[in-house]
Amino acid sequence: MNGLEGRVALVTGAASGIGRAIALRLAAEGARVAITDLDEAAARAVAREASGVVLALRLDVTDEATIREAVAEAERALGPLDVLVNNAGWDKVEPFVQSTPETWDRLIAINLKGPLRCTRAVLDGMIARGRGRIVSVASDAGRVGSSGEAVYSAAKAGVIAFSKTLAREVARHGITVNCVAPGPTDTPLFAGIAAENPKLGQALARAVPLGRLARPEEIAAAVAFLASDDASFVTGQTLSVSGGLTMV
Repeated sequence: MNGLEGRVALVTGAASGIGRAIALRLAAEGARVAITDLDEAAARAVAREASGVVLALRLDVTDEATIREAVAEAERALGPLDVLVNNAGWDKVEPFVQSTPETWDRLIAINLKGPLRCTRAVLDGMIARGRGRIVSVASDAGRVGSSGEAVYSAAKAGVIAFSKTLAREVARHGITVNCVAPGPTDTPLFAGIAAENPKLGQALARAVPLGRLARPEEIAAAVAFLASDDASFVTGQTLSVSGGLTMV
């Protein structure tokens, strides 16, 4: 990828699944990467796998103080941030009528407010430097809805709308803002959902026109593209990486 060598990136939720793949891909492309997660020990394990210059940090996307601490530490150790990847997420699959306000609050706190908080923490520096890439991992559920994921879908739709609006606001500062929207992906989170509801997991895999789940590395490739100079004229977009499950 053009323009990732020597750039500084911070990836949230990078200890496993899609986030791990993103962190490893950016590092392989030559970026200096802050691998952040609520589970710092797991983030350190990913850092040991990575090539190049990386740093493992604890970051809780529901806690503004830890976000700002992680951003400050990443910039002290690696340099000013060029790329933010909002990847951290959480889901609980159940009919809306069976869900609780406590579940709604957690889904919104992690999946919607998390990207808002992290983006706000890096934005002043990006504006001052006149450059930046913000890529948020949304979901095709946020584009077309998904049974059993009403509030999750709403939160991801919010991330998509937020990204479009922010892209308009910060374009004049040389900052691009985009989303990657995965479909069903072979991650520990998906495995947990499938274990609880095997029929749902099987149905999702069968529904993909390409006939399988995505690999985390395939999502990471799309994120790396949007973070690179190859996507310098792409902003306010949502790229579905879903094997054709969603075509919009």
